[in-house]
Amino acid sequence: MKGSLMVAADAETMMEQVSLSREKADRHGVTSALPSTVRGACPSLSAPMQTGDGLLVRLRPSTPGLTVQQFRALAEATEKHGNGLIEITARGNLQLRGMTPDSMAGLAADIDRTGIVPESGVAIEVPPLSGVDPSEISDARALAQRLRNAIDTLHPKPLLAAKLAIIIDGGGRLTLDELTADIRLKAIDIAVGQMWTLCIAGTQASATPLATLSPEQAIAGAVALIKALAAIGPRARGRDLDAASLQALFSAPPGPTHHETIPLASPVGIIPFGKEQFALGLRPAFGQIHAQDLVRFLDVAELAGVHEIRTGPEHSLLLLGLPRKRLEDIVAVAAACGFQTRADDPANYAIPCAGSGACASAHYATKQAAVDLVDVGAELLDGSLKVHLSGCMKGCAHPSPAMLTIVGAATGYAIVVNGSSSSEPVAYIGKERLKSALATLGELVRNNKAAGESAQQCLKRLGRDAIATALRQG
Repeated sequence: MKGSLMVAADAETMMEQVSLSREKADRHGVTSALPSTVRGACPSLSAPMQTGDGLLVRLRPSTPGLTVQQFRALAEATEKHGNGLIEITARGNLQLRGMTPDSMAGLAADIDRTGIVPESGVAIEVPPLSGVDPSEISDARALAQRLRNAIDTLHPKPLLAAKLAIIIDGGGRLTLDELTADIRLKAIDIAVGQMWTLCIAGTQASATPLATLSPEQAIAGAVALIKALAAIGPRARGRDLDAASLQALFSAPPGPTHHETIPLASPVGIIPFGKEQFALGLRPAFGQIHAQDLVRFLDVAELAGVHEIRTGPEHSLLLLGLPRKRLEDIVAVAAACGFQTRADDPANYAIPCAGSGACASAHYATKQAAVDLVDVGAELLDGSLKVHLSGCMKGCAHPSPAMLTIVGAATGYAIVVNGSSSSEPVAYIGKERLKSALATLGELVRNNKAAGESAQQCLKRLGRDAIATALRQG
């Protein structure tokens, strides 16, 4: 069976792998509790989440993008039924804030009238420019639909973790390499044609590769992994699978790729993907905008020719259809309405969560801390690293590791270096010391950075102990 997916033909072997994965999951504390009873279920129109400023709804439309009219209607509904605050998450989901139990029915009805259909079932993410970017190696949306169809035919329906994530990345100017996924398919171009690498658990850089497969084999492989996860239990994630056992079920991966590397673009700024084609990427200031400001911008964008708006990674909005002659005007209007418009804007690299007041779990005002960081610690924000400002240990705004993470706690802040919000900190600082600590970190880079060295390279060279010492002395 060399060259094909052995899982599909060998149920006994598959069950052995599932058993190994279940044993591994048991060691890590994975249980079979129903998703509705466990922490971490995703908020939706049917199951909003109570937080500090009311009910929160997370929305991922089933279409690649929305029209300007749909986006305007969504903003108006959010202001009418909530507090008007709209967020774009790190994964490109929309979040609507401030609803009440009494306003939820009206919000759902207004969204239904827009023709926006929320995506349901397993979350399958593709790059935001998939289908319009000619530098895309393979059509990720087409493969994603085939996988959805395959999952829909499964009986019984798999009961999976609420936040299980599948990424299908066809390449191109904007990728999803930095997002974590339980199952990841990435297109590559090799001598025998277009293929897909299948990986589990992590970002593109940290995930464990299993095999390189044809499109048909890739679908079968992903379905087999979904079955394995369902067999472990409804809280199982990609990290709970036994990678060594899975790798043995696939033929050896082909040799190195031969395709030309496409320069990756920031999701903020002008993104060219053809001689006359481009997208304009915008980021609401620190990921959040008020409905009134959004509507004001959309009115101008529609007149300028924007015909579709897509959400993207790193809290971005991507505008399609703008004529090049209107770009400068639209960028100016976007900045006036509260968007970050430049790829080199230092604020792009400060990643705050909703913070206290908006989130009941947060211990500090993260967005004000982001403003302070830009003000006193700009040396850190040269584009080489991200500073994650997390109100608590959950790390919602940036689940992946960051070079620096400031984690709020009841008595102060934990400073994490090269880790996630739940990692072991190198230092703790008191409640009133955050702004001075941010300034200290900025000064540490400014005073120690060698010629041609980035902020990240400088901090890595100095190491955890030097960072901790500087914070204690500061």
